[in-house]
Amino acid sequence: MAYVTRRLATLLLTVFFVILITFFAFRIIPGNPALAILGTEATPEQIQALEAKLGTDLPLGVQFVHWLEGAVTFDFGESLRYSEPVLDLIAGRLPVTFSLALLALAITVLTAVPLGIAAARRRGKALDLLVSGLTQIGLAIPSFWSGIVLVLVFGVLLRWFSVSHYVPFAENPWLSLRSLVLPAVALAIPQIAIVVRYLRTTMLEQLHLDYVRTARSKGLKPSAVYYKHALKNALIPVVTVVGINFGEILAGSLVIEQVFTLPGLGRLLITAIGNRDYPLVQGLVLLIASIVVAVNFIVDLSYAWLNPKIRLR
Repeated sequence: MAYVTRRLATLLLTVFFVILITFFAFRIIPGNPALAILGTEATPEQIQALEAKLGTDLPLGVQFVHWLEGAVTFDFGESLRYSEPVLDLIAGRLPVTFSLALLALAITVLTAVPLGIAAARRRGKALDLLVSGLTQIGLAIPSFWSGIVLVLVFGVLLRWFSVSHYVPFAENPWLSLRSLVLPAVALAIPQIAIVVRYLRTTMLEQLHLDYVRTARSKGLKPSAVYYKHALKNALIPVVTVVGINFGEILAGSLVIEQVFTLPGLGRLLITAIGNRDYPLVQGLVLLIASIVVAVNFIVDLSYAWLNPKIRLR
């Protein structure tokens, strides 16, 4: 319980510092949101009146305290660009990005785990060399380039998928899934390469330990040795990588949503940054940071399930 409490306090402190840095960083950058809203032809009186309405004429410390008080009650203010509550804008875009990230993570795990195990079992053979070569390519190619290639091949040439129209899940689950497959694959490709390489390395380490040799000497089937004994211990560092990958997937969605014209948080954040929409940027950063922190917290708790010895620490 003490371990959980310490980790939770650390993660909450991390979120606070992310908020703090984001808040002050965007106000240090030159530019005036009131001028961005009114345009260059606005008079000084109009700019001052809008600044007073937005509260941007107050000292930075006061602005931060006011925003933090609202954030505690999930009141992130009103978007300067859309003139709508920030929470409503986020709620409308969150399902798209969250579905995309979960699908990319599922593709990563379901693809990388079998490939990593297969490469470890056939170390130095043709399959291992093939997997290693593919992972090198996956690491070298950026997600946005993979997305462009997928759009060209499967969207334009073969026309297997729609690449310019997102269908909400509530409207048609099947079409919604089809509209997310290509961007999810583009996000998953580099993550698959990372997980495969980590899992192959950790599996090879486990296969040379005494407990694996003991299991083999007892006459256990190779599948039992690999999946029941070695894999569970090999997954501990891999789970950490998967947790980090989820944050990278969310970051990658900022670009991928532009490539596939998905109405998610990524496009909303880029628009908010371009318009210096402070309330919207702060709300989005808080949400993304909270999701990443929550995933890392779940990863920490999963260690105890994978290795009961960790519970004693």
